[in-house]
Amino acid sequence: MKEELIELAFGAMENAYAPYSNYHVGSCIRTRDGQTFIGANIENASYGATNCGERSAVFACYSHGYRADDIVGIAIVTDGDILAGPCGICRQVLSELLHEDTPIYLSNRKETQTTNMQNLLPMMFGKKDLK
Repeated sequence: MKEELIELAFGAMENAYAPYSNYHVGSCIRTRDGQTFIGANIENASYGATNCGERSAVFACYSHGYRADDIVGIAIVTDGDILAGPCGICRQVLSELLHEDTPIYLSNRKETQTTNMQNLLPMMFGKKDLK
């Protein structure tokens, strides 16, 4: 599953619209029933309106009615020279929309690392903190 998700994420990265940063990100989510959802970063001159690849993928997944219990893995890939993890906003979003132990595969074609939200965002702030 990992290799297929990574390849699909690199395919999604080809759809990135990154005229400002020239930094391309692709992502792919797989659900328990075998569906895949892709996303790419889409930039905007108003930088706050930019959407990252991993948020694009998870929002597409949720828009089709899937939830955290349905997600079995996500790949996030970049064309950068160094392996990169999700930005802070994406970590916060993913911390609520994925389970803490959902496999997250990071790759830049030179190397791949498997992690999860427990490692990417320890002491997560979420629903439990709002009670």
